Formats: sequence, C-alpha cells, structure tokens
Amino acid sequence: MRVVVIGAGILGSSVAYHLAQKGIEVEIIDEAHQGKATLAGAGIVCPWATKATDPQWYALYAAGAASYAGLIDGLIERGEDDLGYRRVGALIVAETAEELDAADQRIQSRIGNAPEAGYVRRVTAQEAKRLFPPLREDLAGIYIPGGARVNGRLLAAAMTRAAVAMGAVLRHDHVTLDLQDGRPRCLDSSGRTITADEIIVTAGAWASQILRPIGLEHPVAPQRGQIIHIQLPGVETKSWPVLLPMTSHYLLAFDDSRVVVGATREDNTGFDYRVTAGGQAEVLNAGLRFAPGLASGTIIETRIGFRPAGESIKPILGRVPGIEGLIVGNALGASGLSIGPYAGRLLAQLCAGETPDTTIEPYAPAA
Repeated sequence: MRVVVIGAGILGSSVAYHLAQKGIEVEIIDEAHQGKATLAGAGIVCPWATKATDPQWYALYAAGAASYAGLIDGLIERGEDDLGYRRVGALIVAETAEELDAADQRIQSRIGNAPEAGYVRRVTAQEAKRLFPPLREDLAGIYIPGGARVNGRLLAAAMTRAAVAMGAVLRHDHVTLDLQDGRPRCLDSSGRTITADEIIVTAGAWASQILRPIGLEHPVAPQRGQIIHIQLPGVETKSWPVLLPMTSHYLLAFDDSRVVVGATREDNTGFDYRVTAGGQAEVLNAGLRFAPGLASGTIIETRIGFRPAGESIKPILGRVPGIEGLIVGNALGASGLSIGPYAGRLLAQLCAGETPDTTIEPYAPAA
C-alpha cells in the first residue's frame, strides 16, 4: 500500500509516523504555511478541566492525553529527544469560590479513570503563587500534576523525522486533487500525478481549498489566534505549571525564561496574518488580569496561527463517503495539540484496515 499524507501539522505527522511504524509506504507533502496552528500553538495537555460536556468528544480528548506517555516513550526509543514536551502540572484558578468549586467537582468526576492526572488537590493562594510566581496573590486553585505542555512544532517535526527514518518521504510542495474514475488523484505543483492507493488530507485550515476541486464543501474555516510571548530575563520558568483560568485564555512557561499568553479566537478573518491592536489588547489584558507579575516582562513576539475550526467542537475524522481512497482528518480546533497525535494513530489504523482503538464513526465526514 502507498499512502500520501497532505499536511504535516500535528495530525498529519502523527498519521505518517504511525503508518510508517506499520511498514506502509508513506509520502508526506506539506506546503509549510507559516500560519499553521501547529507552529503557533502553545500546547496544553489537560483534558480534565475542560468545561465541555459532550461525552463522546470528552472521551476522545481524554484518550489523547492518556496516549502521550506511550508516544513520547516511543519517539525517545527512536532517538528523538527534542520533543518540546514536559509534564509540569496544571494550575486551575478562578475568581470566585463558586466557580472554583464547580471546576473541582467537574475534575474529580473525571479523574477516577485517569491515573495519568496524578493526585489532584486544592491549593491555597499562597501555594498557587509559589507554583506560578507572577500570579495574583488572591487566587486559590486546583493543582493537577499530570498536566503537561507541548511545543507543537517540535513534536510534529520529531514525528516526521521518525517517519522518514522508517522510510517515509517528505517533500514541500503545493498539491491539488482531482477525480479520475471516481477516485481522488493527487497532483504536484508541476501537474505530475503522485501515485497513491490512499490519500489522507490533514491540511488543517487549508483543507477546504484542497477538497473543493473534487466537489467537497469542507465545513472548516480558519480561526485566527494571536499568541503573545513574554520574556522574563534571568527568571527560571521551566518548572512552572500551565495556568488555566476558567476563561478561554491560558498561560504557560517554557524553558527559556519565556511565558506564553493566548489566545484570541477570531472567526471570519480568512488568512489575515496581521497582529492587531485589539488582539494584542485582549491577550495582554487577559494575561495581566491573572498574572500581574508579567507586567515588567518584555514582549518578544506575537505568533499568528489559524486553527481549523469546524461547525461544532467535534473533529472530522474518517473516510469520505462516496469517494474511495480518501480519508480526512480535520476540525480539531483549539484541542489539536491534545487530540492530534492520538487522532493520527486512529486514522493510521483506519487506513491500514484495522479497527481504531477508539471509535471515530461519530466524526465521519459528511457525504
């Protein structure tokens, strides 16, 4: 079997890695868009705190977190050590006792079947500030030891390198699809046919452009996210937990005295790469509202990423009805760095004729 994977973000790189592990011939084609969500996103692996209640989606979200340990161990065994992943814990904070109590109840109801979450406990405002020093002094919290952070660009690159080491081919090109005798055909930028028994489209926010020429109106659009990176010179930040206020924003630290604050969720922007005044203000105000100690930091960059946003929280995963040999993986939205590696494994199993570890039937593409 020969498989072409279009798009090497966190999902596509995982598909290629897991297919290559099965000995399947894989060609990965990526256009290297600078606005890929994987490149810009600051990944947080902590499903237990989400406010989302859809049970099927939450099961997939939680399975994504549980799969990380095996994924990381497998990559390390293959010599990959620059993975951008660290289990630093997560600190959940809220501005009212009622909101924190509700979060605690929600988390406790979920961790019974999730040993990877660790021993979850309430922490005082004093301890919360010790864990995340820029934090406000009046915010008590919930500490989840199993929370982790991930640098999507490093992890995707590691999975792609591992796939290539197992025989996969990587190339950067612009490809298009057409139909020939009812089957999809992949054409490179010079119009040459790229032979494939199966084509898997994991092109994120750009997938609609790829699928439209074969008559598919793919219900995914770019959602712009602006993410600010703040430098704290001389401050040791690598052990700080991910900070999750009960809002749509987040804060997390990396190893180089850097704190990331994100993110906007801007619909109907198209592929507009601009850093806007409103976006900057939203993210900075959200960050300083909970962590005023960042006020003296230096803004070193603002990254723009385009999340592949679907019509609901549910991803799109599976074979396209009526078109033999075409699989789509998309619409992971803001959960991409948590679900993406696991969803890639499921799509690889589907492509190989195996039964996926978690059913993906609820996420099948529309006809």
